[in-house]
Amino acid sequence: MASMSGITSASNIQMDYMNLLITQLQNQNPLEPLDNNQMATQLAQFSQLQQLESMNTSFADVLSTTELSYANSLLGKEIAFMPQSETGAADIASGVVESVYNNIDGEILLGVGTHMLALKEVLSVNNGI
Repeated sequence: MASMSGITSASNIQMDYMNLLITQLQNQNPLEPLDNNQMATQLAQFSQLQQLESMNTSFADVLSTTELSYANSLLGKEIAFMPQSETGAADIASGVVESVYNNIDGEILLGVGTHMLALKEVLSVNNGI
């Protein structure tokens, strides 16, 4: 079963593997039984994959918190950024960060005058006026 992002989790892969393993054990040739070492190795690999997924989730949470802290530290500071006009042209502009937003997608946005920009769009930061 796939998750919302389209990526199958290690737990789901492991369950599929266990179902396949049970079917193989039920239908194996008694003269050529399955290799226990190979099964143990594959189960250990699934365990490692689950641990990596857990670490990845934890790291994403830490990164999100760090980005929000950084965005909040920009409040009152002058930043340079490159807004695009309706014609698609882009010139460097600057302004003081007046607000920080966390949109529905979890992206952090900065309010600078009439502009809303993503944290990654900041070109430089000055200490303020």
